Amino acid sequence: MKTPTKPLARLIVVTGASRGLGQALVEEFIRLGHIVVGCARNKNTMDAMAQQFSPPHDFSVVDVADEPVVAKWAERVLAEIGVPSLLINNAATINENAKLWEISPEEFSNVIDVNVKGVFHVIRHLAPAMIERGAGVIVNFSSGWGRAVSPEVAPYCASKWAIEGMTRALAEELPPGMAATPVNPGIINTSMLQSCFGPGAASYPTAYEWARKAAPFLLSLGEHDNGEPTTVPL
Repeated sequence: MKTPTKPLARLIVVTGASRGLGQALVEEFIRLGHIVVGCARNKNTMDAMAQQFSPPHDFSVVDVADEPVVAKWAERVLAEIGVPSLLINNAATINENAKLWEISPEEFSNVIDVNVKGVFHVIRHLAPAMIERGAGVIVNFSSGWGRAVSPEVAPYCASKWAIEGMTRALAEELPPGMAATPVNPGIINTSMLQSCFGPGAASYPTAYEWARKAAPFLLSLGEHDNGEPTTVPL
């Protein structure tokens, strides 16, 4: 009787790894035996994760909205750790609930800088190495609010609709063997959802419950999913 072969470890990059979906995914991917590179703005959490998960895992303080910082981080990751086979652009923020005309230009810009430009920065500095290798999957987290809308979260909706379009256009530019897909994670009880739903957020799965199903689903994505908007099955 043959012993089942263990799946090969994949190198996975996760942005926004310090909380919510990103942190839960990091821990689940590592539990499944994969190598994870994570980044986020929160230094305390990144330092704690670096202590908890030793190399080859890697955790860095990176603001994806800061292009020079992303460039330096990506250069180090590619040189010291390798080319990711799965890139998950998860880092995102949301505006405080308010009507569009009540939102300050600074808050609107922050949402766009992180949710849209941050994704662009990471792709710009990691995708060329993936393209040169001719393999890899780029997952850009969208939202139900990237395919529908709700009041008082217009900047967030705008950012996620942008992710849908940008990702589908990117998919048409990639060579055979690669894929880019906008993924709606679903409705999960995170601090971001709590800011919108209040106590009602508790009706939904926690990030860790979600990650048990989401991680295998994300690992299953491949060339056949290129350009296809997908949703994590819950």
